[in-house]
Amino acid sequence: MYSLLLDTYIKDNKERDNLFCAIKTIPCITKKAQCAKTWIDRSQISAERIVVFACIEGIFFSGSFCSIFWLKKRRLMPGLAFSNKLISQDEGIHCNFACLIYTLLRTKLLEERVKAIVCDVIEIEREFVCDALSCVLVGMNRDLMSHYIKFGVDRLLDALRYGKVYDVANPFDWMDLISLEGKTKSFQKRVGVYQKSSVMTKASFSRFAKFKEENIYNNRRLCPLMNSKSTMSKPNHPRIASQPHLHQMEIAYREGK
Repeated sequence: MYSLLLDTYIKDNKERDNLFCAIKTIPCITKKAQCAKTWIDRSQISAERIVVFACIEGIFFSGSFCSIFWLKKRRLMPGLAFSNKLISQDEGIHCNFACLIYTLLRTKLLEERVKAIVCDVIEIEREFVCDALSCVLVGMNRDLMSHYIKFGVDRLLDALRYGKVYDVANPFDWMDLISLEGKTKSFQKRVGVYQKSSVMTKASFSRFAKFKEENIYNNRRLCPLMNSKSTMSKPNHPRIASQPHLHQMEIAYREGK
């Protein structure tokens, strides 16, 4: 998704190539990748890895998501804002899942160790934020963003069932937009929530109607007794009693009507 957006918004080939290779060309992005790779390369799953993965999903993306939602608040780049909403939902689920798995572990880490891991991750994210926000924007700057990241860290620690480190409030009230899922009016714009494949489509309803019709036809053909009102509701009728499966087909036929 982000690669398509880069193709759309960045027209300069050299700049676009540089962004596509950000893991090599931008130092703070390199640090993010190295942090994740350090834990992915470990052969044994541990409580520390789960905590780090929760931090990656819950902290490493927070600055990026917040900045894009700032654009959404100002009604800029609607395509980017909408795709960001979908992606942020995914990352939120990943983070919550990691926290849930951790809470189910029998052997957990000491609180000091968890907070040390989180502090290492937040320093990398703050470096990224300071590098990305090279100028002060209306309602958005490095200090406010750093404050927001600290708020996210406290929320993550709470989900892991540990005490807060910073105990700060959310500096961006408009970030509550993230939690307002599915509130868009359907006749105004597409709703930013997921839908199962083929659900509510005309084709899927047509296939269901055809299946139902074929089954009713087969029941009538295989079970002529179903057309007789005198035997329809009499499971002890001699002809029904001798073939109990016909009674079951009768019930299925009636429910399918």
